[in-house]
Order: sequence, then structure tokens, then C-alpha cells
Amino acid sequence: MKMKPIFPALAAALLAACTSMNTPVQTQAQQKWREQQTENPFEANGRIGIKMQQTGHNASFDWTRQNQVETLDINTPLGNTVGQLCRDKTGVIATDYKGRQYTADTPEALSRQLLGYPLPLQHLSVWANGEWVKGIPHRFGTEGQLQQLGWQIRREANEDGSARILQLENGQLTLRMVFTQYQTLADDSSRPSQCAARAQAAAQ
Repeated sequence: MKMKPIFPALAAALLAACTSMNTPVQTQAQQKWREQQTENPFEANGRIGIKMQQTGHNASFDWTRQNQVETLDINTPLGNTVGQLCRDKTGVIATDYKGRQYTADTPEALSRQLLGYPLPLQHLSVWANGEWVKGIPHRFGTEGQLQQLGWQIRREANEDGSARILQLENGQLTLRMVFTQYQTLADDSSRPSQCAARAQAAAQ
């Protein structure tokens, strides 16, 4: 399948419980992960890499969520944004380096439309926060990795518990995010409740 132009922009630029004396004991993996909580506002940045078979791409990223709008910017080493993915109440919209826009109901549907396979982009922030997605079956691997939605998810944290490394693998593709910063923010209802790209498109 021929990949559409958004791919280089987003991709390049993109244990069961043990018991002892009838008392539940948390395994190392269970202590490391917890059930999904409230989606708090945050801002993060760092480097992102994606590898499929023998092809790999790397870029930097800026990632924010505020007032139920989540935006992931993919940047060049010089800081120029070459792709953006934004999710709000309406759905998801992607913008490539030429300003072309693509829309879908969910990030997973959009990645399937553009790349030919689904990426669990709507769950990245949950996993980055050290949580499994609530209501979806999961289990833990022998090395402490979370297994959910067909992905092996590994997370390394800083001393304060914030994400340092998030890596996803499914046998075909590896997605790795190395965080320079991951900071929880206070709610700010004055921020826009719609993706900027969607608002711009509506104004044209």
C-alpha cells in the first residue's frame, strides 16, 4: 500500500495477582501500573522514533492537553513543525507539512486511513501516565510490561513518577518516546475547546 504524504510528517517527524497467606500481594508490574484515572491536562516534549521493518524515522515532539483538546506537534531538529495531530470532542484532525488536513472520528481510524494500519494514538497519554486503559482487557508480561490492545508497552519513569521513556511494540512496529519534560497542569477553561486547525478550516 502506498503511504500518503502525512506519514513522513507524523512518523518521521512521529502478572496475575499473587497471594500469600490469603493476603493479596502486588507484583512489581502491578505496582508500576494502575488503572486509568481522570485525564488531567499536561504538557510534554521530547524525541519520538518510529520503526517498521527496516525503516525508521526520528523527530522531536511537543504534546499538550488542555480543556479536552490534545495536540501532538512533530518537529524538525530546528524546531519547525512538520506535522500535527489534534483531538477534541468532534474527532481528530491531522495537518501535514504542506498544510493539508485529514479528519476522522478517532486517531486510530485516522492512522488506519492514512497509513494502512491502526496506531493507538488516543491511548498514548494514558500509557505515558503509567496507567492501563480502563474497560479494555490487559495483563502483565514477565518483565513488567503492560500488554493491551495487541501492544507490549514498556514505561520508565523519573523519580517523581513522570514519564521518561514510553515504548510500544506489536511485532510489526515500534514506537518510542523519550521525554525531556512531562508536567501535569491545572485546568484552564479559558483555553480553546476546539483544535486550532479545525477552527481555521471552519473560518475559511
